[in-house]
Amino acid sequence: MYVDGTVGSGGHSSEILSYLPEKSRLICLDRDPDAIRLSHERLSSDHRVQLVQANFANLGRVMQELAIDSIDGILLDLGMSSYQIEKSGRGFSFNREEPLDMRMNPDHKPTGEHLINTLPVKSLQALLREYGEERRAKPLARAIVRARDKNPIKTAAGLAQIIEGATPKSRQPWKRHPATKTFQALRIAVNKEMDNLETFLRKIPALMAAGGRLVVISYHSLEDRQVKKAMVHWEKACICPPDFPVCACDKSPTFTRLFKKGQKPEQAEIHNNPRARSAIMRVAERMSS
Repeated sequence: MYVDGTVGSGGHSSEILSYLPEKSRLICLDRDPDAIRLSHERLSSDHRVQLVQANFANLGRVMQELAIDSIDGILLDLGMSSYQIEKSGRGFSFNREEPLDMRMNPDHKPTGEHLINTLPVKSLQALLREYGEERRAKPLARAIVRARDKNPIKTAAGLAQIIEGATPKSRQPWKRHPATKTFQALRIAVNKEMDNLETFLRKIPALMAAGGRLVVISYHSLEDRQVKKAMVHWEKACICPPDFPVCACDKSPTFTRLFKKGQKPEQAEIHNNPRARSAIMRVAERMSS
C-alpha cells in the first residue's frame, strides 16, 4: 500500500508503479483539482491506482474512508509542478501577467491578492521574513503598501515589478529574480504549507506499517528544517533533560533515517532539470512498535 501525497501531473507515481507488484495499491493525493485531472489522464488505466482530491495533511481521514489500515511507503514532493507554474493561470510565476491568486486549491480562501492588499505593513513584513527568509522584509513591505495605496495589486507581474523596483541593483541576486522570496512567502501563507506539513509529520508515525518508508523532497530551508527536526525526534529514544537520573518520558524510537544528511541532486540531474537545484530529499523507515 503506497501513497503519492503530491501527485501533480503523475510523474513520480508513474515511476513508483513501475516497481510495484500487481497486487499493490497506489493512492494518489493532491489538493489541486487540475493535478487530479492531469494525473487521471496519465494513470487511470492502471487498476492499482486510486486518485483522491485531498491535502496530504488529511491522509488519516482518506485512509479511514478507503478502509486502509496502514501504508508501506509514502512520497511527498513539496515543490511546485511545472503545470502550476506555467499553465495554471494562478500567478505562481512572477514572469506572467496573471491574477495574483496563488491558491493550490481554487476553492479555498484567501487569495494572494487579498493578503497582499489587506495585511498591515508589520504583518507583511513578518510574512516576508518568516516564510521568505527575506532580509529586506521591512523596505519591501513598505514598498508594497505604498504601491497598493495608489492602486490595488492584482497581478503577479505587477507585484514582481514593485519588488524589483524597491530592490537596489547592488542587492539584486544574480541567479534569481529579486521577487523570488516574496512569492515564496506569499504562496506559503496562502496555502498554509507549513501548517499542513506540521500536521502531516505529527500524524504519520501512527499511519505507517513497520518497515514502511517516508520520502520527503523539499525545496527551501523552512520545509527541510521541519522535516529534519521531526525525523531526528522520531529517531531518539529518551528525550528527558540531561540532568534526569532516570528516564521519565518512556519514549522509544519510531523511525530510523536512511541518510543522516539530506540527499541533493547531482550536477547531471540539475543540468537536465534546473528546478531540481534546490531539492533536498530525506528518507526515514518506520520501526516496529
